[in-house]
Amino acid sequence: MYFFPFLLTVCFFIVILVIAGWGLRRTSDVRDFFLGGQTLGAWLLAFSYGTAYFSAVIFVGFAGKFGWQFGLNALWVGIGNAIIGSGLAWLALGRRTRRMTHNLNVQTMPEFFAARYETNGMKIITALIIFIFLAPYSASVFTGLSYLFEIVFERRVSFTVVLTVISVISFLYITCGGYKAIARIDFIQGMIMFGGSLLMVYVIAKNNGGISAAATELSAKLNERIASGEIKLPPWYVLPSVVFMTSFGVWGLPQMVHKYYAIRDEKEIKRGALITTIFALVIGCAAYITGAMTHLMEPNKIPRTVLGGVNFDQLVPDLVALHLPQVLLAVILLLVLSASLSTLSSLVLVSASAVTIDLYKGYLNPKASKQSELLLMRILCGIFILISYLIALFKPAWIVSLMSISWGAVAGSFLAPYLYGLFWKRTTKLGAYAGMWTGLLVSNGLYWYWFITENPADAGAKAPLAASIAMVVPLIVVPAVSLLTAPPKSETIQKAFE
Repeated sequence: MYFFPFLLTVCFFIVILVIAGWGLRRTSDVRDFFLGGQTLGAWLLAFSYGTAYFSAVIFVGFAGKFGWQFGLNALWVGIGNAIIGSGLAWLALGRRTRRMTHNLNVQTMPEFFAARYETNGMKIITALIIFIFLAPYSASVFTGLSYLFEIVFERRVSFTVVLTVISVISFLYITCGGYKAIARIDFIQGMIMFGGSLLMVYVIAKNNGGISAAATELSAKLNERIASGEIKLPPWYVLPSVVFMTSFGVWGLPQMVHKYYAIRDEKEIKRGALITTIFALVIGCAAYITGAMTHLMEPNKIPRTVLGGVNFDQLVPDLVALHLPQVLLAVILLLVLSASLSTLSSLVLVSASAVTIDLYKGYLNPKASKQSELLLMRILCGIFILISYLIALFKPAWIVSLMSISWGAVAGSFLAPYLYGLFWKRTTKLGAYAGMWTGLLVSNGLYWYWFITENPADAGAKAPLAASIAMVVPLIVVPAVSLLTAPPKSETIQKAFE
């Protein structure tokens, strides 16, 4: 029963470790480790962007929860991710980010803020926000992936064992290979995700009479469950806030912006935008179609919580385990594994760089050698993975909420200062500070207010709304404060916008 999933997983781990070994011999400093020497083309970076975008959280958490609650209407999330979060993001941000980071000679988002707004204080705050709030996101990826492994192997392999093995493999290939190896591994993982997603939808739909029949039946069952009260329709703002958070949030996430820094030249940007849009459209739509098809499960097969409610995090894994033969189940396991490891690698690299480049080299020890800097970067990658591992051991019940809190804090803090810093010369240091603190306080303040004053499950449902509000409010605060404060130095603006 478990031969093919086990064999393919072992082969997959061997391949990525071999590529990591190749990358180890080609990484001599932090720039190589973090940016791949800035020599990567559209295909590698587009797949790296797409695989970082979609992780086990979308397949296991988001697809299950929103596919169950909204049926095929959840497809709007996948479409928004493809058009806004992928294609438009590349076209709007890629060229300007690459030019300005070259002009300012910076490698990370904290360095960008420090150079653009002439304040080392912002570099420190940004680095701390990245390291603190991306760890729960990384833990949610670990959690979703471990759930799937448990179900595929019928819980004969414990959650803790799976989590430990994945953490060790992640540590080895990220700390050894650096971004040159990671980008190539992401490309392989992206091909697995692309083919596996199409195959998953086709087989499950075929087992239920084909795409058209399955769509009709799942819509009918969704309506029945709503009419009977089994499903209580979420408030109107939930779906739009999920679309907004997951589509515009990536515009301000450092692990996504990082891809623009590493691109070889501007000619690759349009090509990268097209590739990543197609990739995101296939992956996002396949995930939410699969989530909607959980309505086709027999009532006694629907996973329940201890209190009798639907366990959203286990819906898709259970559906896949019920419908797919062993060989295809192994492919889907690799699909989610690929999605998760690629996202983890991006999170780990960005988080470790925040401390190594922005705090240690940029503030504590500017004269640090290349060797000591690279060693610290690798050590911090391990520490970040360990922190995420320890959080995941607690099996957080709502991985969707965990991701939303992380995205709200990080994207809410960075989106407005980053966008205005790229496109508006009049943006000031105080305006950027005001926007950053506003996003951080709004995202956390709203969520924990709802958590304390309402049912925790209701607070979890509102987490995407809190994240969305935290992204929107600073877009108003930054220009308002900037217009009321002294303009930045002309020399800085001239250098940045050259």
